[in-house]
Amino acid sequence: MKPLLRVMKALSDPNRVRVVKLLEDRALCVCEIQKVLGLAQPTVSSHMKILEDAGLVNKERQGTWMIYSQAVDSESSYVHTMLIELRGWLNEDAPLLEMIKALPEDDCLRAAHQKN
Repeated sequence: MKPLLRVMKALSDPNRVRVVKLLEDRALCVCEIQKVLGLAQPTVSSHMKILEDAGLVNKERQGTWMIYSQAVDSESSYVHTMLIELRGWLNEDAPLLEMIKALPEDDCLRAAHQKN
């Protein structure tokens, strides 16, 4: 029962649900997530740790950047089911749609490489 409760608790916070929805189309770095949610970096990192511990997101360090993506390859049936179901939910939620529109066209890694 613990794995199910971990997933459900992780998704009990609106900001964490928003993050999972934001990660549907592409991986994002913490700074991009922070910008669209309007939260402080430590708060976003705390949310990401909870999502990671629940198995809902994967993280990858690329230089100084921490990149997050949905854990679509998860072996957990709870994670797999919730990620599939969330794809069909909240697609008309106005605040979430505004956040999706606010995401930068270029991801932070590509922008960092272009500066160099």
